[in-house]
Amino acid sequence: MQLSHFGEKFAAPSGISELMEDLSAALADDPSLLFMGGGNPGRVDAAEQLFRRLMDGLLSDAQCRHELLGLYQSPNGDRSFREELASYLNKTLGWEVKASNIALSNGSQSAFFILFNLLAGPGRSGNARSGSPDCFRHIQLPFAPEYVGYRDVGLQSDFFRAERPNIEMLSDDRFRYSIAFEQLKIGDNTGAVCVSRPSNPTGGMLADTELEQLSTRCESAGVPLILDAAYGLPFPGLVYGGAQAFWNHNTVLTLSLSKLGLPGLRTGIVIAREDLIAGFNRANTVINLASSTVGPQLLRGCLIDGTLDELCRESLLPFYSERRSIALSTLARERGSLPLYAHESEGGFFLWLWCKDLPIDSAELYGRLKQRGVIVLPGNGFFMGLAEPWRHQQECLRLSFAGDKSRIEQGVTRVIEEL
Repeated sequence: MQLSHFGEKFAAPSGISELMEDLSAALADDPSLLFMGGGNPGRVDAAEQLFRRLMDGLLSDAQCRHELLGLYQSPNGDRSFREELASYLNKTLGWEVKASNIALSNGSQSAFFILFNLLAGPGRSGNARSGSPDCFRHIQLPFAPEYVGYRDVGLQSDFFRAERPNIEMLSDDRFRYSIAFEQLKIGDNTGAVCVSRPSNPTGGMLADTELEQLSTRCESAGVPLILDAAYGLPFPGLVYGGAQAFWNHNTVLTLSLSKLGLPGLRTGIVIAREDLIAGFNRANTVINLASSTVGPQLLRGCLIDGTLDELCRESLLPFYSERRSIALSTLARERGSLPLYAHESEGGFFLWLWCKDLPIDSAELYGRLKQRGVIVLPGNGFFMGLAEPWRHQQECLRLSFAGDKSRIEQGVTRVIEEL
């Protein structure tokens, strides 16, 4: 079978597909494995009870049940939910958002595929009516490592540009990446700048001042800033220190219902200026026809009456905070004299480890850890867009601390034993 260029790219093994296939196979073969590799949220009883009550209410009402299962939504997504979300954002954060500034997608991964390819790749170098020749615009990452799921969504190769971060040692077992603003280039060949906050994979949070500086640089260059807040603000709010939610009309803010405990509903949220949302919706129509109804219908009313904020504040944040403490205390207790450093954990539910001077590649370490019965993610795949090789990218691991408390402790201990 002869594939197109598109087929050759997307049907071929990729970083994200290989990891997901490997993880799925490993779990199917041996459910006793300590699974610390994926992005599945933890099982939070209060969240499950709330979602069950809400689902029971929908299914018991004939009209709601019909709207849930028997109707296509518009490509924009459920209008009532978008109006409620706009009201919530304006009331709680003081933003000036309308329903027309909001689009829904079948998960964030689908949203990034559309957004990245709308804004980057080959296109006119100037005014489209001027007959200017094509140029290639890139997605600029302020630094790598960055979310591995971005890596392969571009329709063309060489899609990303990234800089090495500054590395600040905070103590004998902690460090932090920060943007090397003096190296960051945002110009005519930049289609958009994208950053996750909190960071997937590191759990770091761009400080409010860093984000303001990055936003100002983007706005001055006429380049949109894509801010991926899947783990952050305003919900699910998995942030362990002081930080503010951020949006302006040059920002494309992406949110998700997944980390609330609803990954199976595949609901992503895009908040941006109206002309970009209109273009996004047209592309979404071609690719997906319509967006899922289940997530928006399930949470109708929960934003305005405060139920969602209460769940995030009273249940989700304490749940992950406790597990974060277990992961970090186990690391501190077991690491001994190893040159092993954790990125400062400021949000989300990942522990990012720098195994300094690791004598093997982290991909090989991943295989050896699997033999020990623990699944993690090797760091190599998170470093896209760098101009030159960097040994550091072969020395890192991402561990999830979303699981059972005893298994977190066992998993971190096994990693350290292998190191």
